[in-house]
Amino acid sequence: MQWSLVIPLKPLARAKSRLADAVADGARPGLVLAFAQDTVAAVLECPEVADVAVVTDDPVAGRALAALGARIVPDEPAGGLNAALAHGASAVRAVRPEAAVAALNADLPALRPAELARVLTAAAEFPRAFLADAAAWGTTLLAAAPGRELAPAFGGASRARHRASGAAELAPGSVESVRRDVDTGDDLRVALALGVGPYTAAASASWTAPVPLAGQ
Repeated sequence: MQWSLVIPLKPLARAKSRLADAVADGARPGLVLAFAQDTVAAVLECPEVADVAVVTDDPVAGRALAALGARIVPDEPAGGLNAALAHGASAVRAVRPEAAVAALNADLPALRPAELARVLTAAAEFPRAFLADAAAWGTTLLAAAPGRELAPAFGGASRARHRASGAAELAPGSVESVRRDVDTGDDLRVALALGVGPYTAAASASWTAPVPLAGQ
């Protein structure tokens, strides 16, 4: 099964405010873009993926991610994360009506194509399926088979909401990079330890505050 992935991205200036403890405000937009670039680049290297649609209204991000090979879909609903994902899935299926569609977070800078492939292969066994984040609270990926609505419920305690919606919870082994989204300084520290992609690694040169260690 070949998947179309939908990746939402806020305007860079408004994204990842919780990283303020680790990254100066002036450096944060560039870091957020680097996360998205590493995410999209890894997704496009995954053999299970046919194409990628990024839902964003940020012109800088749009140009950078289109240069990597992503299709840019304007966030016409402007109704928040889940509306953007539903819109992106509809845009994908307007071109490929029988596409298998998966929503993926844009903040996975350590993403490994082989690990994503394992998750998508597991998801292909179910009408709808999801992968919980490393905190076991949220969701990093939600998948829908051909003919099934994505029905995203991201944000906050989305693991419980996706489970309650009837989506199967995936538990493949050795897929930490697909679970490791970055919202805080501690998240970033763990992602760096896993090994981030080249865009995030390069953006690290502009950081003006150290990434805090857990408990500090």
